[in-house]
Amino acid sequence: MQIEWQTFTVHKRVPLTISRGTHASSTNLWLRLSAERIEGWGEATPFSIGNKTQPVETIAAELTQIRADLERLHPLQHQAIADLMQAASLSLAARTALDVALHDWLGKRVGLPLWQLWGLERDRIGPTAVTIGIDSPSAAVERLQDWLALFPARSIKVKLGSPAGIEADRFMMNALLENIPPQTKVSIDANGGWTLAEAVKMSDWLAERGVAYLEQPLAAERLTEFAALYQRSPLPIFADESCFSSQDIPRLADCVHGINIKLMKAGGLSEVRRMIAVARAFKLQVMFGCYSDSILSNTALAHLAPLADHLDLDSHLNLKNDPFQGASLNNSCLYPNLKPGLGVIHALKP
Repeated sequence: MQIEWQTFTVHKRVPLTISRGTHASSTNLWLRLSAERIEGWGEATPFSIGNKTQPVETIAAELTQIRADLERLHPLQHQAIADLMQAASLSLAARTALDVALHDWLGKRVGLPLWQLWGLERDRIGPTAVTIGIDSPSAAVERLQDWLALFPARSIKVKLGSPAGIEADRFMMNALLENIPPQTKVSIDANGGWTLAEAVKMSDWLAERGVAYLEQPLAAERLTEFAALYQRSPLPIFADESCFSSQDIPRLADCVHGINIKLMKAGGLSEVRRMIAVARAFKLQVMFGCYSDSILSNTALAHLAPLADHLDLDSHLNLKNDPFQGASLNNSCLYPNLKPGLGVIHALKP
């Protein structure tokens, strides 16, 4: 097979602030592999969590290092390719780009969309949440109104864990709750921004206000505190930054109610499917999330969305210049189409 890639920069319509900082743009990598006149596409989105920092320059350098070995293989040799990625200690985002491209290639070769190839039902896909970052109360309400003007969102995720403390979180949340339409599902993501004492207080306070669940309330390394909060919180707790792969799930199973699976964090669709299976074995709920991904990556996860309980695949909706077209939004749900593979096209490459 032949492999090539190029970088592209996407800019957010509205910068997103979380407990770790503000993000306004991202330079991602678009990978294309071809064989038998079929081309499969994947995307690598840089992200940084703890000691896992994966800039696009590193991703490209890693792909360059193993390119010759990869090109000796065929896209159907998934085991051999997985062994090669493992031996090269390939970063998660680089693995994702290759893995998604292999799945796209396979779907195109057999002429089926991935969701159909896996025997899934699109009508089981639930609404995707749209995200409101940490901001002043008035700016947060303005962001909510901006989302609702774009489409009638049925699920809202609010970022809390403000560096200014939980009182600032409460002021912002109260302002939003006064403006969020009735019957809208509301969830909270603190991105590890609270102490255990703050998380206990906020879980009680948020439960009284009808919030659905609480995501990553504590820093990733505080597993003993997760266990304490699990016993105390009236809200379901989901792990995000604490859970990268299926190997992380057993140690979390007794202290969370669910996990947030992100394509880049997992390392591709192959690992996402393993994570879903392991999570279900431990009777955990499953959420899908995203980083600064284009519709290419969000479409990839949308093919597995019938298996998820909660969806937060809104990053492409906040981009000014997404170069791709893929899954479509209908009644707040992100539906993959009937085209083979991912069903994604490029604006300049139909």
